Amino acid sequence: MEESGPEQVTDGVTGTPKEAALRALMERTKFPIRQCNGQRRYGPPPGWDRPIPPRGCEVFVGKIPRDLYEDELVPVFETAGPIYEVRLMMDFNGQNRGYAFVVYTSKDDAKRCVKTLNNYEIRKGKCIGVCSSVDNCRLFVGGIPKKVKKDEIMAEVSKVTDNVVDVIVYPSAQDKTKNRGFAFVEYISHRDAAMARRKLMTGKIQLWGHQIAVDWAEPEQEVDQEIMDQVKVLYARNLLLSTTEETIEQAFSKFGEVERVKKIKDYCFIHFRTKEQARDAMEAMNETELDGNEIEVTLAKPVDKDHRSPLLFRGYYGTPSMRPGFYGDYKKSQEILEDVCQKNQWGSPVYTLHSTLGPQEVQLFLYKVSIPGLATQYQPPKLCRTVEEAKNYAAEHTLQQLGISLEGMSR
Repeated sequence: MEESGPEQVTDGVTGTPKEAALRALMERTKFPIRQCNGQRRYGPPPGWDRPIPPRGCEVFVGKIPRDLYEDELVPVFETAGPIYEVRLMMDFNGQNRGYAFVVYTSKDDAKRCVKTLNNYEIRKGKCIGVCSSVDNCRLFVGGIPKKVKKDEIMAEVSKVTDNVVDVIVYPSAQDKTKNRGFAFVEYISHRDAAMARRKLMTGKIQLWGHQIAVDWAEPEQEVDQEIMDQVKVLYARNLLLSTTEETIEQAFSKFGEVERVKKIKDYCFIHFRTKEQARDAMEAMNETELDGNEIEVTLAKPVDKDHRSPLLFRGYYGTPSMRPGFYGDYKKSQEILEDVCQKNQWGSPVYTLHSTLGPQEVQLFLYKVSIPGLATQYQPPKLCRTVEEAKNYAAEHTLQQLGISLEGMSR
C-alpha cells in the first residue's frame, strides 16, 4: 500500500484529463472521486454502512498506461465483482504513476480478479499485471541487542513511534534466553506502520544506543484455504537444539500416526497420516512445553509453485549435505544455497534487502533470506558495507543455519 501523510482531500475530477468521462462514471455508479495526497480515490459505495473489507480483499494493479484513468479501469475490474474502492496513484502532471490498488467487497472476488485479469490486455498491446496486495501493518527491526526482552522492545519502540500493538520476538536457537537480534513490530494500521517506518529509517533515531535496520516485514505466504484444508504436516518451532526427532515423534504420536519427523536446527516438520490427526495434535501441542521449552505449532504451508499442485511436501525432508569446501570461495555461497534449495525442491531463495545509516552516515546493508519450501526466514546477525557483501553473507549465514558446513570457504 502507498504511504501517505495527513489527508488533504480535494475534488479529484475538476480540471483533470478526461473530466467528462470521469463525471459520467460518477453519475453511473454514484461513487465519489477524491484527490488525497498523490492518489485519487474512487469509492466507497454510496450508503456503505458495513465494516471496511478485511485484509485479502485488495489487489495491486501494475503496468497501467500513464494516460489511462478510472473511466477505463473501473468497467474492467467490475467484471470480477463489486468494488469497494479504487486508489489510482497520481503524478503532479496529471498522469497516473502506472499503478493502482483495487479493493473488493469480498476475498473471493479479489482472488477471482487476480486469476482472470492478470495479463489482461487493457489496450491494444498493453497488458496490466494484477496480484494480491497486503495491507502491511508490520515492520522488521534489526540491530536489537540480543539480551533485550519483548516487553523492553515494546516499551522502547513505543517511545519513538505511535500505536504499537504487538512485538514478535524469536529466541536464539543456541540460547533461548536471548533473542535473534531482530523483532517484528505490529501497528494498528498500515498508515501507522508507514509513518513509523518513515521516521525510523532516517537514521537519526537509535534504540539502546545502537543503529537499527528498519523495513517492511515480508508478508506471510498466502495459501488458498482449500489447499490448507488438506494439509497433514505440522511445523513446530522454538525447539531446543538438544531435542531429538525421537522425542518429538513420541510427544506427537499421542494424537495419531506420525509417518515422519524431520528436525532442522530449532524447528521441525511432523507428517501425520491424516489431516484430522494433524489438527488434533496442533491444537493440543501449540504453546505447550517440550523438553521444558514452550514451542509454537502451526500447519505447514505447502509449496504451491503453479497453483495446481497443492501438496508438494516431498523435498521438505531431504537433508541437505555437502562436502566441506567443495564449492571453493566465498563468492559462490549464493550458488551453493540455490543448488541446495533446488535439490531439495524448496524453491529458489528469496532475498529481501534492508538498509540503514551507520556511524558517520555510512550506508549499511542487510539481506533477509526466505526459503519458500521451509516457510522460514533467516536473518544474518550483522550489517555489511556493500550490497554484494550483504547478499553473500546472507547466503552463507542461511547455509550455516541449515546445518551445511562451510569450512574451507575464504572470508
